[in-house]
Amino acid sequence: MKITADTNVLVRAAARDDLRQAIAAEHALRKAEAIAIPIAAFCEFVWVMRQGFKRPTAEIAQSLRSLLDSAKVITNRPVAEAGLSALEAGGDFADGVIAYEGAWLGAEQFISFDKQAVNLLRAQGHKARLLT
Repeated sequence: MKITADTNVLVRAAARDDLRQAIAAEHALRKAEAIAIPIAAFCEFVWVMRQGFKRPTAEIAQSLRSLLDSAKVITNRPVAEAGLSALEAGGDFADGVIAYEGAWLGAEQFISFDKQAVNLLRAQGHKARLLT
């Protein structure tokens, strides 16, 4: 069966904070022939693991890499990789996603009030401007 995994399924499998749900999530993911993961689910996953579970960035990045390395996972890989690149560079996954998709949509520059996001994206070669 082909499934779309909600964020809570991904979180339960990674966090294992509720053993019954973790087992159910892992079983469903293992049994699926294909797993569709929308970029929004990745963004939520990173936020929940960082804010809710206080997991280190390296652990979150490894969880994302494991998902992306799975032949079963169907997602917009270039967007996911852009988010992961931002995350691994010390930034926010969602900022990487937003910058990538904005450029894909034809934007010439990323703008933000977030100094860290602007500096990180500039360091990665993006045109980015800090609003003050």
